[in-house]
Amino acid sequence: MTAQLKPVPTLRDRVSPEEWAQRVDLAAAYRLVALYGWDDLIFTHLSARVPGPEHHFLINDYRNMFDEITASNLIKIDVEGNIVDDAPGGVVNPAGFIIHSAIHMAREDANAVIHLHTPHGQAVSAMKEGLLPHTQTAMIAHHDVAYHDHEGIAEALGERERIVADMGDKSALILRNHGTLTVGETVGQAFLRMYILERACEAQVMMLAAGRDGLNPPPEGIPETVERQTKGPMGALADRIAWPALLRRLDRVSPGYRD
Repeated sequence: MTAQLKPVPTLRDRVSPEEWAQRVDLAAAYRLVALYGWDDLIFTHLSARVPGPEHHFLINDYRNMFDEITASNLIKIDVEGNIVDDAPGGVVNPAGFIIHSAIHMAREDANAVIHLHTPHGQAVSAMKEGLLPHTQTAMIAHHDVAYHDHEGIAEALGERERIVADMGDKSALILRNHGTLTVGETVGQAFLRMYILERACEAQVMMLAAGRDGLNPPPEGIPETVERQTKGPMGALADRIAWPALLRRLDRVSPGYRD
């Protein structure tokens, strides 16, 4: 027998238009992570701050696969991990809550947080030198990446302060021996940053698999040039071009995220 996902009544008429829009975007990001093959069964998290004065954010029900996430079955929690909406039987992973709540509380610009455990991201997280600026994609991400040493599965509230301190004002974090994380003012911005970071990690793993002899580092000053060229337009590129295009693709192949 196959376990069936219990349908969840739509919340569209029970939440503000701003919260519903955030729910739709976050559900879309979960589906896109699954579509790109970045999911790790149920074991990573994406979250988004709920617009409004309350310190609430949205996260997945731990029981659901990423391609099952909908706008309505996302769970709303507070910064202590307490469920604040009527999600009967909803399950929140404490490790996800600790990592995500730390960043949401410390960074006003971190309205969305994406954390992954992809093989390529984990591989780079285990490399002493971290992300190398040897490809154009890596150069786009390199200047905006911070690092946090592994402390075991995130169960201690005290790790919050160290995550925040290590990340500083960067938009991406490589959790050493663990995985990757990005933030954004919008879900679309966080997703585009993650796409770029993951592509850079994938290219690095392929590049190093061919051996270190003969690697061609970029000419001096070029990574800084790429930083200047891409640092400003990234938000607009995500919100106005990339994210709408990604939603169109998702509407063709997995439209249920809007439910």
